[in-house]
Amino acid sequence: QVHLVESGGGLVQAGGSLRLSCAASGRTFGSYAMGWFRQTPGKDREFVSCISRNGFVRRYTDSVKGRFTISRDYAKNMVYLQMNGLKPEDAALYYCAADLHHEMGSVSKDDYDYWGQGTQVTVSS
Repeated sequence: QVHLVESGGGLVQAGGSLRLSCAASGRTFGSYAMGWFRQTPGKDREFVSCISRNGFVRRYTDSVKGRFTISRDYAKNMVYLQMNGLKPEDAALYYCAADLHHEMGSVSKDDYDYWGQGTQVTVSS
């Protein structure tokens, strides 16, 4: 069992920055990969970024490459998503998720086993 709690969302102007945090508890933190997804009303949940169990492999969806950075802190059992240069199209409910079965993580939401409750990001133009 993995329990995930996101925080750090909020309202920011276009071009601004936010850092999302995800606190994990339960299973050994290094035993699962982590991902960030986002969802807007009426749309499917989409992949944003993931990080491998050992933290060495990171992937991003094309639209956030160069602007977002995923990281994990094994001492604090935390995963972060640093978001810079935010655009109105980045506005969404952001979720962190744990993937117990794929060492490198996955771009598919169906591969994730546990999810947080989400944190809202709003970007004003």
